[in-house]
Amino acid sequence: MTRRDLLASLAAPALAQRPKLPNIVLIFADDLGSGDLSCYGHPTIRTPHLDRMAAEGVRFTQFYSAASLCSPSRVALMTGRYPVRSGINYVLFPDSTGGLPESEVTIAQLLKKRGYATQIVGKWHLGHLPQYLPTRHGFDHYFGIPFSNDMSLATNVVYDEIATRRGGAPRPPRALERYRTLPGVPLMRDEEVLERDPDQTQITARYTTEATGFLRKAAAARQPFFLYLAHTMPHVPLFSSERFRGKSRGGRFGDAVEELDWSVGEIRRTLAELKLEQDTLILFTSDNGATVQLGDHGGSNGPLREGKGTTWDGGYREPFIASWKGRIAPGRVASDVASTLDFFPTLARLAGVTPPKDLALDGRDLAPLLWETGGRPQADFFYYFAGALHGMRRGPWKLRFPNPSQPEKVELYHLESDFAERFNVAAHHTDVVAQMRDAIATHRASFEPAVTQR
Repeated sequence: MTRRDLLASLAAPALAQRPKLPNIVLIFADDLGSGDLSCYGHPTIRTPHLDRMAAEGVRFTQFYSAASLCSPSRVALMTGRYPVRSGINYVLFPDSTGGLPESEVTIAQLLKKRGYATQIVGKWHLGHLPQYLPTRHGFDHYFGIPFSNDMSLATNVVYDEIATRRGGAPRPPRALERYRTLPGVPLMRDEEVLERDPDQTQITARYTTEATGFLRKAAAARQPFFLYLAHTMPHVPLFSSERFRGKSRGGRFGDAVEELDWSVGEIRRTLAELKLEQDTLILFTSDNGATVQLGDHGGSNGPLREGKGTTWDGGYREPFIASWKGRIAPGRVASDVASTLDFFPTLARLAGVTPPKDLALDGRDLAPLLWETGGRPQADFFYYFAGALHGMRRGPWKLRFPNPSQPEKVELYHLESDFAERFNVAAHHTDVVAQMRDAIATHRASFEPAVTQR
């Protein structure tokens, strides 16, 4: 039997023979860069649990979030659709009136129909008003902060502190004005606010306790489960508990990341204790690239250009690790292009549930890459920012519009040899540019963007 035959025997066909539906744990970090884990090359931040997860599973090197900002990236994750389809093109704030439209279908809703226990722990950021909360979109329960951890007057001033320390000027007072009349950051359970401006040094530990408690409860009920653990860290302001504070050679950012790594270890330890390792797929990634503008408070995107809030690859490319004992062959590195858009169709297939026929998905099933059962047909990836299309990736090529209002001006990069996007070769590959322009035109014509949510 060849290695490919062996891997195929572990893959999708075997799932149909299993009496149990697979459990799913999706762990989503906040502002973690592509170079912030030791298994992705960070020289000082220690992530032994994620390193072990990668060694026992598959690690992707060309994996993308569908946006380079918080809210758009999360709606893409939940729906398998580009953010422009739902109108969530910008970051939502505590005074926003918009959120995830009722018309959108989330992966939690599909899994719940299949009998899954569903819980989100952590950051939602798809609307804080009752009609937009997770409990209205397929999750049985919610525990966490509904938007970014800096969105109050008490916490937002950290940006001024960082700017001053780095020799810059604090922002003008009007930049904080919107927070002066708003209540502090809420910690919620389901649809009730438990606390305002909670002690964030304990937030990673509290999320972990909540998440492992959910795993135990679902296991006791012998119910398949979907846990979406969306960590608040390492978004600024950076916090870590006393156990991790000041311990990382990577500074305060490293402290926060090393505590996240501990949390992953606790999730995996709990699954092993419950004897659910062979029944559970674990996915780990992040919402967007590191905020390199914040210096040592902002993490690293390795050799990639720029970071969060830009249309360079440093804003979109993320670490992605998947493990499933006995199902995903250990120690693999996948260089295929994939994205968070792919989670929706992948998890739906694993659970044996079919999305609505009229639902236009932008992602594709990851099974051929997770189980190495064969190549996956090439698909284009489109870079959206603030509702505008800024470029696309096709194979090794990235076509980029420096200014979408001037589509005649383009840049072309060969990302597999120039991953830092230093050399614009558009003038030397006019045929590639023409083909990608045609693909963009076809993509634009395929749907009507939704009204922007604010």
